[in-house]
Amino acid sequence: MSGGLSVYFQCALCGFEFERHQSTCAAGCALARHCKLLRCPNCGYEFPEPLQSRTWFQKLFVRQRALVPGRELMSLEEVTEGEQCELVCLNGSPASRRSALAVYGLVPGSRLWLTQKRPTFIIRVGETELAFESNIAREMFVKRVAP
Repeated sequence: MSGGLSVYFQCALCGFEFERHQSTCAAGCALARHCKLLRCPNCGYEFPEPLQSRTWFQKLFVRQRALVPGRELMSLEEVTEGEQCELVCLNGSPASRRSALAVYGLVPGSRLWLTQKRPTFIIRVGETELAFESNIAREMFVKRVAP
């Protein structure tokens, strides 16, 4: 990345925020260089890139939306025990794992309570408690919410 602020796009379907370079087309389309569609890396939903037209007032006073790493979005491994958070995405997880976890209510937007980190991660989603290894926790990106 260069020294400027990064522009993040938000998926209209799942709400996941990502940068343009993360929006790769899995089909290997020949028009990929000139394509104006964005593909959500979390759910695969494709949508047109929003227009960047801004008024002179917006250019002067409105900053581009940017995430500050470590503050808004973090891996579940970084959350402290007993803390409540909201699942943003399962980044890097295969579709089969995302589907299996969705059965237990682990979908983007669900509230989680991390009850234990060692020897295994245990989270509470509603009335369901799930245990999983740290490699899955590493793929889960969350944001903190007020208790």
